[in-house]
Formats: sequence, C-alpha cells, structure tokens
Amino acid sequence: MSLETVFKVITDTPGILIWRIEKLELVPVPQKVYGNFFNGDCYILLATQNAASGFKRDIHYWIGLESSQDEQGAAAINTMQLDDHLDGSPVQHREVQGHESEIFKGYFKSGIIYKKGGVASGMRHVETNIYDVERLLRVKGKKNVAATEVEMSWESFNVGDVFLLDVGKVIVQWNGPESNRMERLKGMQLAKDIRDRERGGRAGIGVIEGDQEPNSPELMKVLAKFLGERTKKINPSTLDEKADQQQKANLSLYHVSDADGQMKVTEVATRPLVQDMLDHNDCFILDQGGTKIYVWKGKRATKMEKRAAMSGALEFMKLKGYPNTTNIEIVNDGAESAMFKQLFKKWSVKGQTVGLGKTYTVGNVAKISQQKFDATRMHAIPGMAAQERMVDDGTGKTEVWRIENLELVPVDPNTYGYFYGGDCYLILYTYLVNRKEHFILYIWQGCHATQDELTASAYQAVQIDQRFGDKPVQVRITMGKEPRHFMTIFQGKLIIFEGGTSRKSGQQEMPLVRLFQIHSFDKSSSKAFEVLPYASSLNSNDVFLLTTNTICYLWFGKGSSGDEREMAKELAAIMSNGNKATVAEGQEPLEFWEALGGKAPYANDKRLQEENVDYQSRLFECSNKTGRFIAEEITNFTQEDLSEDDVMLLDTWDQIFLWIGKNANETERKQSLTTAQEYLKTHPSSRDIDTPIFIIKQGFEPPTFTGWFVGWDISKWSGGKTYEQLKKELGDTAAIVQITTDLAEVDLDCAATHKHYPPEALINKQRHELPEGVDPTSKENSLTDQDFKLVFGLSREVFAALPSWKQINLKKSKGMF
Repeated sequence: MSLETVFKVITDTPGILIWRIEKLELVPVPQKVYGNFFNGDCYILLATQNAASGFKRDIHYWIGLESSQDEQGAAAINTMQLDDHLDGSPVQHREVQGHESEIFKGYFKSGIIYKKGGVASGMRHVETNIYDVERLLRVKGKKNVAATEVEMSWESFNVGDVFLLDVGKVIVQWNGPESNRMERLKGMQLAKDIRDRERGGRAGIGVIEGDQEPNSPELMKVLAKFLGERTKKINPSTLDEKADQQQKANLSLYHVSDADGQMKVTEVATRPLVQDMLDHNDCFILDQGGTKIYVWKGKRATKMEKRAAMSGALEFMKLKGYPNTTNIEIVNDGAESAMFKQLFKKWSVKGQTVGLGKTYTVGNVAKISQQKFDATRMHAIPGMAAQERMVDDGTGKTEVWRIENLELVPVDPNTYGYFYGGDCYLILYTYLVNRKEHFILYIWQGCHATQDELTASAYQAVQIDQRFGDKPVQVRITMGKEPRHFMTIFQGKLIIFEGGTSRKSGQQEMPLVRLFQIHSFDKSSSKAFEVLPYASSLNSNDVFLLTTNTICYLWFGKGSSGDEREMAKELAAIMSNGNKATVAEGQEPLEFWEALGGKAPYANDKRLQEENVDYQSRLFECSNKTGRFIAEEITNFTQEDLSEDDVMLLDTWDQIFLWIGKNANETERKQSLTTAQEYLKTHPSSRDIDTPIFIIKQGFEPPTFTGWFVGWDISKWSGGKTYEQLKKELGDTAAIVQITTDLAEVDLDCAATHKHYPPEALINKQRHELPEGVDPTSKENSLTDQDFKLVFGLSREVFAALPSWKQINLKKSKGMF
C-alpha cells in the first residue's frame, strides 16, 4: 500500500491514529485495541489537537524492546515521510517501551498494555470477543498506567504493585498490600477496559486484596489453578527510577552544525536559557539533564540539517553515554511544544498583543470568540475567569486583619487598601454565587516583615480556614506580586508603602520625599507601589506620584494609560496636603528634579507593542516522599485527573494552584505550600519564587481554577464513585468461580475426547470417512499442535484470534471443513 493511500485517513479532526510496522510498511491498528503494544514491534502514532491557531500535531514513533533494527529504521523513515506529508509542522517524539513521555502516556487514560511477541511471531491485533487468553499483567502507575505482560508465575508478583490474571472469560485483580488506593482503582479501570473493549463486555472480574487473601478463598483457588500453589513469600516492592526536578533543571543548549560534512556540537549556554539564544538559521540541541533531549529546527536551517535532526539527536545521545531509552523530541521553529517553551526564562510570540480587561479570547481550554471583559459573567464562563484571573468584579464583602504580636488585629476600614512592607495582613473576601457564599483568603506578606510574623500569618490563615469549614481558597501573596482580583477589591485605591507599619506602636516618622509608581489593568484594578525616590526609578511607560512636604507632583510618562492617570489623580487627592501639580514628561520644573536628588537617566524607551508571553497551563502530581522532589505531569488533563487522594499542582505561569483532595494525607496537606515553593525553585526556567500561590480544597474550586478544565462538572464530587463502590459493582464472586469451574471441565472434556490423528486422516474426508469421535465441524481439534501449524501455517492461538468467517474460509481452503 502506498504512503499516499495510508495517509489519506488523516484529517483535522482531534484524536489519534496508530500504525504498526509490518514488513517495513505502515498498517493501521484497529481503534478498539489502541493502547495495546507488542514488545517485538514498532508503531507510529499521530495526534491531532485543537490549538489557539487552529490545531497542532504530534508524531510519536514507538520502539518495542524486542523490535529489530530494520523495524526501528522503518519507523524512523516513515516518521520523516509523515512529517513531510504534513509540511513539517508536527512535533516529533521518539518513544521507547517503558520510558514513554508523559504526553504519549496521556493519550491512553485507561492505561497502556505491553504484550509479548510481534509481527515476526505471527501476533495480530484483534478487536473483540477473544477468550483464548492466558496472561499475567503487572500494572504500575497512579495517573499514567502501564501494564506489562510478565511470566505466569508467583515469582512475578511483588507487594507494591497490582496484578491482573487474565484468562479470557475471567480477570482476577490482585492488589499488593503496599499498593495505594489510586493504583488499585486504576488497575480496576484497566480490567474493566479489557473486559469491555476486548471481550465485548463478556468477562467476569474479581478482586483480591493482597493483605486480606483469606477473605477471598474462591478467587485464590482461581490463581492457584493457573499459577500453581504459592510456596514462598511474595517479593518485596520495587522502586521506580524517576528523575527528580533538580535533575530536570540541569539545562544545556548546544549549537549543531554540519558545515564541514560532519556533525559538530558546540555548547552555547546553560540554565537559565532565553529565547534569543535560538538562531533561526541553525539547529540546536537542548539537553535536559540527560532525562530528555530536544532538537530545535530553525526556520532557515538547511534541508539537510532538518532531515538529520533525529539521527543527530541519537548521535548526541551516544556521545553523552545516555541510555538508548532516552526520550527525544524534535520541535519546529514557531511550533514549539509547551514543555519546550517552559524551559526558557521567557517565551514570547512576537506581534501578538495582550491586555487584560481589553478584548481577549476565552481560555486555552474552551475556545470561544473574542469578547469584552464582563466581571458578571465569570462564573457563567469559567474559561473567561481563568484567563482574566477574576472571580467577580471585586464588590463583595472585605475584612482585613494585621498580624500584631502574632495575633490578628482588625484594621480600620477607613484604611483598607493601605499595606506596609513591615507588616503581614490577612484579607477575607466573601462573594455570592447563586445566593451561596464563597470565600477567598489572601495572605499578604510584606518584604520587611519578621520571620515570626510570616509564620504567624500562615498559622492564623489555617485558623480562619477552619472557622469557615475549609471553604476559603487560600492565596499567598508576596509584596509587589498582587494578583488582579486582589487589586480590584480595593477599587483602585491600593497603596503599598515600601517599609514601615500601620501599627500605632511601631509607626515611624514619614519620609520628606516619597515616590509611588502607578500600575493599572483598568480603573478598578490599580495600585500605587512605593519605589526609591530617585530619578532613575522613573519609567516613560507609567505614571508616578512624587510627594514632598510642600507639594504633590503627578508625573505622566509619555506611554502611560488613561486609567493610570485617573488613579494618580484620586491618590493625589488622598495623599497631598492640598498643593498638587501635574507634570508631563519632558516639561519637569527644576524643583521636581531637586526633590529626586538631581536629574538622572531612566527607562524612557517608547512603549512597544506588548508581546504575548506564550505558556500553556500544565497539571502535575507532586511528591517528595522519597526525599527528592518529583513532579509527574498529566498531559491532556481533565477533571478526572484530580484524584481525591492527592495534592495536585496547576501551573498557569503567573499563578500556581495547589488543589487538595479530600482524602489527601495530613502530611501532604501541611506541606502543600512547601510543595509549590519547591516546584518554583526547581523549575528549569528559573521561575520567580514569589509567584502567587492559591491553595484550593476539593469541592470549593473558584472559576479561576475550573476554567482551565474542559467541561468542569460541579456535581462530580458528590456523584463520584469510590473504589469500594466500583468493587461492589463487579458482581458476585460465585459467578466467577462457576466460570472457571466450567473452563476446567471443558479442558478435561477436551483432554478426554480429542484424540489426535495424522493430517491425512482428516484432510478432505467426508463425515463417514473420519475416525470415530471426530467432529466434522472441528477437525482441527484432532490435530497435534505441530500438525496444526503444518496444516494451517499458524499457531492455534493466532487461529483462535481470527474472526469466525476467516476461520471457516481457512478450513475450507485446507480441506478441514
């Protein structure tokens, strides 16, 4: 079949297509068996997804551990040809069995199954209703599950994993005593998926808890029938080798050149990396601490350099002594993956404008036409709330406390909006949605507050949280990093003083000269931030307020916005002693410069069109149980990926959300903030550790969080089924025991009645010519296994996997029908 014919099935419809390499050609894999991979084969997967600019594609070529070099070579060549067919736009990935990327594993929510054999041994992908199966699967993973076919023996078991004994009409799940609830749940989901997709829903499932085996005596007999009696203790659990975040943060960028006919690799830079290091005329290799290799192909690189990207990465891998299983990703200039972009300090798409409160496209998640910002629609359109970082218009109820002597002291409402760098504050914001109260608890920490005050603010936040039944969303704010909604609740009158305190006992004499920089999204979400009173602090793109003991100057930079100018006028009315003067940039009086200590250079470039910082939201399961901080990404995430047992981290770049499941253990709950800070510290792109952190409890998610998920179901947490409920739904164990008893009787009947005869006694023989006891419709059962393969040219297992009409046609052609 020509490649043009093979590629005709490709459309722009979101989803995946999979081909297997058979005799060095591409053969489509039936959709019903997607997620099943033979370890002796190679596959190519094409994924198409919606994106802001239309859609994006990823090509993955998967290498089985037992596949041949010829098959691997054919997979690589076909990948390049598929890439050419799609005009070089897809991101390419090299995947090796057992070491797949998170994005690859994310396509198979029910899990991946590794099967023994391949094309060379006659193994086929069959669709449904196949019962001639005897296999043992080891299931690993909590979020991205992989099931590997292992030897049918008790020796394959260990106490830390989940195992599935699959004998066609019966699947028995054995849960290791040290496996957790999520792993058991995923094992059960995989068992149900095998039953429904491969057996047409006709198979019984039973579950044995490894630490409660005496409670399942009949199911243990089923295991003993197929595995034999267990004669020794189950093996101890095995630890998965995962790269920690520190290892992933070791970035090195290399320039690749073939100027003299040989590949030359030169190190350009190490972390932190910036986008400008990438030259459009060349190709580059980015080494992520040996855990993954990226190749970036510049738009103007030579055709030879682009085509040699994968072979160059493989050569680089050997040069570095990295294992053959190292993941490789090939990205194109202008079509980079989210993972690649987040390895850089800043990644911008030039020529695109951005402006919160202006026009915007709803969400990275739900793509809707451009709309004006309307705060009243935040809960109706969570995608808008997520993009705008707003839950409402800030007109709810606000209460403010200051930490004083480690206790909470109410702040005078007349001074709401005044924050001092020497203090810590707690702000409880209450708003209504469908007449139901929702809460946000902001924890504002001044940069000059003492360690005791910082600790007390965290402690008091927990007390308020508990007082309101764990309902508030907690947001830690470092001075100067105030999110938009926080500014909005003070309706344009937020003033942040660089130092000092609002405590009466600790107030200091006001400085004679103070300079405030005005920052604004719009009129209601603005703030004045005190900066050093020097000319070098000025910026042509902003408005500044300069106060002295005699006058208040409003300095309007040439690039400042109207909202910023209006806010400055209102603040001047509050902070001045009556004397005000408006100063346009370039027309400053001498007294203005004298108050700032003399004229000096400052940032006065003309405001350029703002660049859109281009990052996608990402979801992680975080853990530091082993003493190393590990963040495992969940790609193509949905609400289903939020496990009630876990603490999950959603990274939207300028904000971090920590979602706490209701069954998360106490240690994980207490360390949630530390987890988020550790994530920021170890991020490869040297992230700002003062990025605002939101702590959210299951069932109390605001639209700024839910908007990042497609089709958020507000009733899920009340209607979701537990592991125990799903286990009860599997049915009566007695039915499973009856099925296995019937299977055993059939085996005995077969052994007693199926006498073996030579092929010549069966081929082309009529009923009256057959040996006594031979069923003329099942002559093949009277052949030995050796003669069966000789007559049909394939094994009994492969024959049994064929559709019944194919079996009949084959028997007719061989004179066996």
